[in-house]
Amino acid sequence: MRRALLAALVVAVALVGCATPPSAERPSDQVIALLLPESKTARYEAVDRPQFESVVADRCPECRVIYANADQDAAAQQQQAESALTQGAGVIVLDAVDSAAAVSIVGQAHRRGVPVIAYDRFIKDADLDYYVSFDSRRIGRLQGEALVRELAQTRTGPDEAPQGVLLVNGAATDPNSAALEAGVQDAFADAPIEVLAEYDTPDWSPDKAQEWVTGQLTQYAGRVDAVYAANDGTAGGAISAMKAAGLDPVPPVTGQDAELAAIQRIVTGDQSMTVYKAISEQARTAAELAVRVLRGEVPVTTARVQGVPSLLLSPVPVTLDNLRRVIVDGGVYTTEEICVQPYTDACAAAGLLDEGTP
Repeated sequence: MRRALLAALVVAVALVGCATPPSAERPSDQVIALLLPESKTARYEAVDRPQFESVVADRCPECRVIYANADQDAAAQQQQAESALTQGAGVIVLDAVDSAAAVSIVGQAHRRGVPVIAYDRFIKDADLDYYVSFDSRRIGRLQGEALVRELAQTRTGPDEAPQGVLLVNGAATDPNSAALEAGVQDAFADAPIEVLAEYDTPDWSPDKAQEWVTGQLTQYAGRVDAVYAANDGTAGGAISAMKAAGLDPVPPVTGQDAELAAIQRIVTGDQSMTVYKAISEQARTAAELAVRVLRGEVPVTTARVQGVPSLLLSPVPVTLDNLRRVIVDGGVYTTEEICVQPYTDACAAAGLLDEGTP
């Protein structure tokens, strides 16, 4: 009797061991996954996602977009990618939270025969199929050159001591951050500038940027002549820190993304520049590429980044001098959106409002 029970148990265990999990959907030529990294930066939910989904709906009405935002959690993004593959994603458009962690997502997709398009952020050491973004080193150089020009206007002579700059970089987990910093250093190479300190901002958090800059203003009291901020969110944090410290006017501060709040800070003179990236165009380009890849086409690309076929769009520096042409005339924001209170007077002084406009 005991032998019979033991034999039955062995058979049952063997059957359980041989059981397979529920089968995942096979890759579909009608399913696209869009995986974005975070929502602290306004652009992702306001521009990237709706533009991407709009183009897919137009170019491939029968297609379905699986969308997920990882809220800056690499483990969550891994789970989202696995879920998308299980649901039959035929191509993944991935804006990685952490480029190192994202390598496994690319590998997992390829094991199922699913191509991966890196979006906005490059994924080093991964066998990517395509990459859609802007030239981050070029953006960093544009930012650095803007600071060099601003600081040159305040120098009193060639024998003056180097001017002090704080570097508020992006997140260390974002490979674009290193490229941005390299571009800034290119611009600073021959300039009389001293980098007082630099900070890799976790999660690109404006609050953490503000906290760090506050501490540096105490440490380098009277020596901070400008702040390099990698994007508009960290620029906002840096400017808040300087205003709280009583700096008036605020030293030159860079930015990136041309967020509405940054455009308004440029109008008031609190932020010296931003870099406009046609994010809507980037999202539309990625969507068009995804549809073509899904259909088995071999799209034409314009560049190669570390051997990966790429589509790189051109960034545009924005200052008060060209703000109307690039932002207003370019259809990014209207004067009605920019020139609300308390920015109306500054808009009038900058020539953004026509005479008689309230």
